[in-house]
Amino acid sequence: MGRKIVMSITGLFLCSFLVVHLIGNLQLFNNDGGEAFNIYSRFMGTNPIIRTMEFVLLAGFAFHIYDALVLTRRNKAARPIGYANNHPEQNSTWSSRNMGLLGTVILVFLIIHLWNFFVPARFGGLEGVVIDDVEYENLYLRVVESFQVWWYVAIYVVAMFALAYHLIHGFQSAFQTLGLDHKKYTPFIQMFGYAFSVIVCFGFAIIPLYFFFFFR
Repeated sequence: MGRKIVMSITGLFLCSFLVVHLIGNLQLFNNDGGEAFNIYSRFMGTNPIIRTMEFVLLAGFAFHIYDALVLTRRNKAARPIGYANNHPEQNSTWSSRNMGLLGTVILVFLIIHLWNFFVPARFGGLEGVVIDDVEYENLYLRVVESFQVWWYVAIYVVAMFALAYHLIHGFQSAFQTLGLDHKKYTPFIQMFGYAFSVIVCFGFAIIPLYFFFFFR
């Protein structure tokens, strides 16, 4: 139960990160040649509070992934052989039965995504651009170029579908694990979790699709 509580807390913390990250990424839709996004990116990369929170975020990801792996192994060890007449689809959702698969898809995407954007933004490798007589790293150009590649866009969109399903189950499950469920409030938590999952993941997915289809 202790590991489930840790995974629930880290999962909800990561949900808050998704909201902040999406709000920042929406700067990409400004019709300013990427100025707002590059200014935002520099702020995120130089602000000492944000840089400290990056380590907290990394720890959150690490704990969440580790606990998920441990819980998955324990569940399989507890039931090494499935029941012959087991019909899990009758009493559980598809997302709840495939959290491991969904998490793996998200993890693979996260590694690719960080390598493509975070690593060059933090450790160099981006072209420079001058905005109001100040030179910025042109992360916006990297975004535009990356989202012209069909397979990268496909990976991104598939990962957002996986993330949506992962969140739909994980959001409600986290509240239940933390003992915050109640017959009076659970329907609202379910509805809010579903809406949150769909809206946030749609917001992320629409960005690469926009640049691929309408920004050539």
